[in-house]
Amino acid sequence: MYVLGVANNVQQRLTVISEPNRFRIVELLKDGPRPVGEIVDALGLGQPQVSRHLRLLAEAGVVEATKRAQQRIYRLHPEAMRELSDWVRGFAVLWSERMDRLGSFLDDDRVRDDQNGA
Repeated sequence: MYVLGVANNVQQRLTVISEPNRFRIVELLKDGPRPVGEIVDALGLGQPQVSRHLRLLAEAGVVEATKRAQQRIYRLHPEAMRELSDWVRGFAVLWSERMDRLGSFLDDDRVRDDQNGA
């Protein structure tokens, strides 16, 4: 059941991040926490739009906010990003294994060509 829960989290997070403006917000926050005003300026969107995107990212667990005086500072939620990274890494292993098999196949093919005088 745990694996299914993680898969649902990953799917929900990828769905939320796939929207271009939310993707840009995630890109901005990978360099560190930012107040909403900086995100608004960087995206060139209105504050209500940015706040709506940030709310959806927060609901999916991608970002979290802390309040400093009158500002909300947003940052990426480390556990959410770790889950996404682990999910992607699973595919990297798959591709690595396939590339290793392809390399072995090509090496075997070269050996046969060398033995046949090609």
